[in-house]
Amino acid sequence: MTVRSDSVERRPRASQDLWYTRAPEEVAAAFDVDPAVGLSGARAADLLAAHGPNALPEEKRTPTWLRFLRQYRSYMQIVLVAAAVVSLLIQEWTTAVLLIFLTLLNAVIGLRQEGKAESAMNALQSMMKATARVRRDGTEAEVPAEQLVVGDIVLIAAGDQVAADGRIIRASALQIDESALTGESVPAAKEVGTLTGPLPAPGDQTNMAFMNTPVTHGSGVVVVTATGAGTELGKISGMLSTTEKEVPPLTKELDTLTLWITAAAGLTMIVMFALGRQRDQSWDVLFVSAVSLAIAAIPEALPTVTQAILSVGSLNLAERNAIVKELPSVETLAFTSAINSDKTGTLTMNQMTAVEVVTPTDRYTVSGTGYELAGKVHHAAGSSPDIEDAILPYLVASDAKLVDGRVVGDPTEGALLVLAHKAGLDIEGTRERLPRLATLPFDPGYKLMATFNAAVDASGREVVRCFVKGAVPAMVARAATALAADGARPWDAELAARAEAQTERMGAEGYRVMAGATRDLDPAAFDPEGDLLAYVTELRMTSLVAMVDPPREEARAAVAGAQAGHIRVRMVTGDDVTTGAAIARQLGIPGEAVLGADFAAMSEEEQLARIDDIGVVGRVAPEHKVLLADTLKKKGEVVAMTGDGVNDAPAIKAADIGIAMGSGTDVAKNAGRMILSDDNFATIVYAVEQGRRIYDNLTKYIRFVLLLLVTFVLTFLGATVFNIAAGEPFTPPQVLWIHFVVNASFGFALGFDRESPGLMLRRPRPRGESVLTRSVLVTVGLGGLAITIILLGLTQLGRSSSDGAGTGQSVAFTAFALCLIVAAFECRSETESVLTASTFDSKQMNWVALAQFVLAVLVTQMDGFRRLLGTTEIDARQFGSALLAALALLLLWELGKLLARRTTRGT
Repeated sequence: MTVRSDSVERRPRASQDLWYTRAPEEVAAAFDVDPAVGLSGARAADLLAAHGPNALPEEKRTPTWLRFLRQYRSYMQIVLVAAAVVSLLIQEWTTAVLLIFLTLLNAVIGLRQEGKAESAMNALQSMMKATARVRRDGTEAEVPAEQLVVGDIVLIAAGDQVAADGRIIRASALQIDESALTGESVPAAKEVGTLTGPLPAPGDQTNMAFMNTPVTHGSGVVVVTATGAGTELGKISGMLSTTEKEVPPLTKELDTLTLWITAAAGLTMIVMFALGRQRDQSWDVLFVSAVSLAIAAIPEALPTVTQAILSVGSLNLAERNAIVKELPSVETLAFTSAINSDKTGTLTMNQMTAVEVVTPTDRYTVSGTGYELAGKVHHAAGSSPDIEDAILPYLVASDAKLVDGRVVGDPTEGALLVLAHKAGLDIEGTRERLPRLATLPFDPGYKLMATFNAAVDASGREVVRCFVKGAVPAMVARAATALAADGARPWDAELAARAEAQTERMGAEGYRVMAGATRDLDPAAFDPEGDLLAYVTELRMTSLVAMVDPPREEARAAVAGAQAGHIRVRMVTGDDVTTGAAIARQLGIPGEAVLGADFAAMSEEEQLARIDDIGVVGRVAPEHKVLLADTLKKKGEVVAMTGDGVNDAPAIKAADIGIAMGSGTDVAKNAGRMILSDDNFATIVYAVEQGRRIYDNLTKYIRFVLLLLVTFVLTFLGATVFNIAAGEPFTPPQVLWIHFVVNASFGFALGFDRESPGLMLRRPRPRGESVLTRSVLVTVGLGGLAITIILLGLTQLGRSSSDGAGTGQSVAFTAFALCLIVAAFECRSETESVLTASTFDSKQMNWVALAQFVLAVLVTQMDGFRRLLGTTEIDARQFGSALLAALALLLLWELGKLLARRTTRGT
């Protein structure tokens, strides 16, 4: 923080900002504060004036009118507006009004979609806690969180929200849920000791408290070391403000397509004007022809049809719990080649489950997953099928409860209660039979919890029984005996080695291992007000229990499905790499496991070289997740990132398709483009599959509309060069009919077409690869040229006959509509023949084709259509020539596809 006054505490040097490396008294001295007294009111006011409030920077809202105008930055909108202006100048009022309406429709749709994505930074701002308890001038007071300053002494207890970053200087069984910040699946135990060694991630800073994390257990005292933008949450806010969202691939494609078509139309206009003036055509006639060309060359219906296809696709995804906030994200899913998935709650159930119990003499396995009470304890090995004494410490030394099949309290304790239920123990009855006399809360210093309960031993004597559960090393260090069939046996080197081996085995499998023990005390010698930790010695070890947050059953199949579709899945987790690697093996995720800090320490060249071999990244900080996404994008991958916490938001925003969990923070949801309401990885894979189908259908339509535009440009150019129909082969009303009746109808039919066979087995389209591939350009170029020759030929034949130019134009107009029916079916596949039964497997295509055939007849036979479109009546012979032209196109196209298939097989 910048110094503004000599009376204000100067900010320590960067090397001194590592508060976790300094003892509590050093931290207090650095801020010149007595923890028992706190800051003075005057000094706190000076600090607040110097450094500003304890608040995150709020993103300025863009006015609605300016966001509306921004919708006109796209090339398509610019061209439509330009065409509308020219139409007004030459008094083509109907055309001008229609074009303006289209631009307004596109702008409103775009504005509506943009409005759905609220600012992630402002969501961070709204997460700030309203008040904090502080010591100032020797007394405790409650102040607004925004008024906290560095050096403040803050008191926290269970139920509070930490209001600023700070060094913990007092802790009593303190636990803080940092999952939103670190991704850790269980609350972090906090202590006051100093830390040494390499720079730890926030999740490993056990003596620090961070803004906006809830206190779940115990109490503590914190010296504020950072406020506002200087906090870990503030750093994430800064990353959000500097991270730009990716422009969806289809948007880039449409921009490119618009530029090419506009350039081609512009060149054609120059030729038209040059040749027209050379032939002494009037400026008015040339302007009308130019507007006709402009309207013909602009894919007016393309944005609307595209929006409609994406909208329906997003509705279908929403029915399967994938809520798309921005329509272009639907097609981005089709390009996805890498998924970086959070572990907890996405790939796993986010419900700790006891899976194995090992006693000194026996081993038991446990069926069932999560907090569901279904499941049993199975005696796998040993001589004693009775497990009650072995697991009783986990039931009694616990503050959690089971209420209507759900856990209230610590998730680990909840998993142990579910274990007791599966073993047939009466939870409430057992607790009532063993009334609690005193409690030693869990503390990270001694890493165990103990309760002291009134009990009766085997001889009927009343005792105080100490039930203990905790970390295996801490429990083994206090062990004297072990549970045995005859009561107890000495805890010797053999048992210690066996316990260590079992702990290592279960740890390597990704399990969290805990130990249980008991000790009987003489009631006369027990002081419930005394040093309870002193009684936790000479323990009788009862068992080790292995717990895990199990993988979702559907996640295994989903990972396999993603890999079959050539999509690489990586696990990104705040947990340690051992746990992550074990879960990854169960899910079938290949690759090595590395620490986020180790990946960040690599050079860029090494990151790019090794990223393909990495399957799990553990202990990740927010910047590591962003780095991983950026590295993959540099490799040409299209990246999806999932997450639920504040720490995930920058990477979610940086990814090509950011996916937030429905149960996650508002910050993550606002940063993402898609929300999974069921928090299920399988939904992601389904969404990718649907994205591929939608994009594949969109490419069918783009091929069709591109053929249409090429035909229009070539036809107007040919008519100008060869002076056919005065350089105007079709009038503006006829052009608009083709665009909005024929083109739009087939656009919807192709957009909602059936899924192409084997679509999910194809490789994703590489980043940057254009839909305008060489094969597409050749197809639409040759197809457009063939249709152009047909249309110009029919127009010229009609002009040279006694029927007149109007009839020739009408025959060509009819032939154009029939040729587009053929083209629509042919554009469903670049190589597959339409001369098969599967050609008619789409009801939408069949009905649209039938309707367009009927309309192709009616536009020249009904008086109303003739007046609207300026056509003339044609006879059966003339209609037959138009139909023969369409059949000729079908033959030529099928020959081209046959050559393409043979060429493909030959390579």
